[in-house]
Amino acid sequence: MAERLQKLIAQAGLASRRLAETWIDDGRVSVNGAIARLGDKADLSVDQVIVDGRRLTVAEEKITVLLNKPRGYISTLKDPQGRSLVTDLVADLPHRLFPVGRLDYNTEGLLLLTNDGDLSQRLSHSPSSCGKNLPGQGPWSPHRQENRSSAAGRSSE
Repeated sequence: MAERLQKLIAQAGLASRRLAETWIDDGRVSVNGAIARLGDKADLSVDQVIVDGRRLTVAEEKITVLLNKPRGYISTLKDPQGRSLVTDLVADLPHRLFPVGRLDYNTEGLLLLTNDGDLSQRLSHSPSSCGKNLPGQGPWSPHRQENRSSAAGRSSE
């Protein structure tokens, strides 16, 4: 099935959709020997898509990581201020992952990282499909002393 080129490039883990659009505009992408234009579509099972001289292959395995983001990391892929990125924490994985949502620099908490753009889109931009929870005190909260001890692998007894 033919899909937009920027989506195929993003699914292959080479770049975000927006960066892929820039590559297409810059003439770095071709389909079956012809320079691609924004809006062009391709089917990787039939068409030959070339990005910077390298053939685009079928998308990599989709993975999602649930990360306990510590304080002192920023939830973005690049930071002009040079702060540590959440993706630095999973740099040893052989996938290009990106955060789903944001946590502030000095906030710790659970954050999803994925290479699945469709999942990210559904979770981030569809208010009817999933709820968003803000920090609070409940029966199990990381703010309660006994739960912090358990989470750190120590008994609270």
